[in-house]
Amino acid sequence: MPELQQNMIDDLTSVTTESWRTFRIMAEMVEALDTLNALKVKCISLFGTARCKPDSQEYKDAEKISRLLVEAGFGVISGGGPGIMEAANKGAFAGASPAVGLNIVLPHEQGANPYQDLSIKFQHFFPRKVMFVKHAVAYVVMPGGFGTLDELFESLTLVQTGKTPSRPIILVGRSFWQGMIDWIGDQLLERGMISPSDLDLMQIVDDEDEIVAQIFAHFECRTDDLCMNGDNPWALGL
Repeated sequence: MPELQQNMIDDLTSVTTESWRTFRIMAEMVEALDTLNALKVKCISLFGTARCKPDSQEYKDAEKISRLLVEAGFGVISGGGPGIMEAANKGAFAGASPAVGLNIVLPHEQGANPYQDLSIKFQHFFPRKVMFVKHAVAYVVMPGGFGTLDELFESLTLVQTGKTPSRPIILVGRSFWQGMIDWIGDQLLERGMISPSDLDLMQIVDDEDEIVAQIFAHFECRTDDLCMNGDNPWALGL
């Protein structure tokens, strides 16, 4: 009997712990939504590795892209950590639009970079990923590892399934991404696991100025309620 009672107590403790974890996730989401909804500028989410150094070409490219985006009137959202995330915030930090960092507490790698006008701290990945998607009008994806791929395919899936409106998904670095695109075509498309049009959801662009031009062109050419003056509440991430 004592063993049975202890098992019952353990089960109740587990349920209670999971319930409170749900409330903590909700609290993170509410705080982040309130903070980001106060921004008065359209933002671009820029993804990429935490492991590149400031003297790497990827870091320099990300910083330049971010600076061009801010000069074009966009804010920039990154993961708030080192590497590409730092470069993205650094490029935006000196501009008029905000450099936003969505920081995640991790046992390694992640430490908040100093180039953030607005920094939001998360314990959980789920609400952080929602903020990346909901509050961006486009996604720029630099070379990266599992986290970057997770963010890329999350964005692709949401656009593919219509859970979010169409957004530009721009991959930077043909030498890095072309192999993945070829594999998707050779395996997923050839096996009927995706539609031919799904490959058009993302594009590889190497020129920094062209990235900004592609983002503007995507919205200016639309004739539905996702155009620049659309009334859809999801339009442009509002």
